[in-house]
Amino acid sequence: MAANEDIAVRYRIDPKQSRFVVQAEASGLLSFVGHNPVIAICGFGGDASFIHGTFAQASLLMLVQANSLAVVGEASEKDRPEIERAMREDVLEIARYPEIVYMSTSVQTTRIAEGRYQSRIGGSLSLHGVTRQQNVDAELSINGGNLLRARGEFSLRQSDYNIRQFSAVGGTLKVKDDLRFSFDIGAEKQG
Repeated sequence: MAANEDIAVRYRIDPKQSRFVVQAEASGLLSFVGHNPVIAICGFGGDASFIHGTFAQASLLMLVQANSLAVVGEASEKDRPEIERAMREDVLEIARYPEIVYMSTSVQTTRIAEGRYQSRIGGSLSLHGVTRQQNVDAELSINGGNLLRARGEFSLRQSDYNIRQFSAVGGTLKVKDDLRFSFDIGAEKQG
């Protein structure tokens, strides 16, 4: 084996080649008239690194700017600004907690086909002043060694991070505690 094959290769996350969204679900007496908001995570970046072929020394660091979350999808143009204001100021408290950080602590990867891998990433998620263990399952693909794609889903409970659930109309319309995240992240090889 050549010496340079033992060197970890670094990939930089490219938000322009990525999609990262949160699906929330309405509850309460008026949930039938409410929205199940889809929230796009727009401002994020980070790095992944690993030794090609083995995924030894694999790591991931991802940073999200909390003020970059935007409501997309079915929300009306009239409701969108108020939902975004409440999400940023009342729920996420972005003035106190401007950044969300995910840092891997372990990466387990199994090859499923040529250039495709199933991965379980264990890591710590720091959100709203709380850091907790968060596992993420992803399917990885490497295109010619220059482009890394990671696709998958994970869930979390807002209450685990001391996040107050969004509610409106005197509490008769609110968002459930569980949130579902889906991602299709692109990263380009550096160097």
